[in-house]
Amino acid sequence: MKLCAQCQQQNKEDAKFCHQCGHILTVESEPPITAPLIHPDEHHWRQFIGPHADRYLTHFKKFGLGEQPKFALTWNWPAFLYVSFLWFLYRKMYVYAMVYALGPMISTYLTGDMTVGLVWSIMAGATANYVYYWHCREHIGALKKNAWTDPAKQDEALREAGGVQSYVIWIGVALYILFAITTFKMIQDGPPDGERPPGKPAKPTAASSV
Repeated sequence: MKLCAQCQQQNKEDAKFCHQCGHILTVESEPPITAPLIHPDEHHWRQFIGPHADRYLTHFKKFGLGEQPKFALTWNWPAFLYVSFLWFLYRKMYVYAMVYALGPMISTYLTGDMTVGLVWSIMAGATANYVYYWHCREHIGALKKNAWTDPAKQDEALREAGGVQSYVIWIGVALYILFAITTFKMIQDGPPDGERPPGKPAKPTAASSV
């Protein structure tokens, strides 16, 4: 109920005027809508990340964007489903690209197990966001140390150091097509002759009577 300040009459909540004296009832002001807090360095991170910056910043805020870093479990589907080393190459993380290119091959050679590559893909999916977070953090920190007088040049430097390499997508597409053609050809040709299961022995013929 609304209380009239002039005659102390109780009125309904939606009443604009007092039904007894006609005095204008005070309207309670709604609390101001506060905008979400934006980190002061978020612009730099967006410039460095480039495509899909919103998605990665959502993960990075779990790790502590610009604050004390902390690990949090996240998942990166492109790093898992795509060829892992190509995803790191796409994001300009060359050392990790080399690790994920050689690691599965060496592991498969040493163990003789073709499923080892799946283990590496799961590792990439579980850790890619955190690794990328540190990659961005270190490069942005190094670029911020420069005395920039022109913000446009600073943004250009961030985009050049970060961003993506679009040509890597076509390398991945070519590899998948080559893999599909090779698999189809192997299925069509069947196993090698030396690995074919032995056929049924010929039925012996009865010896001719003399």
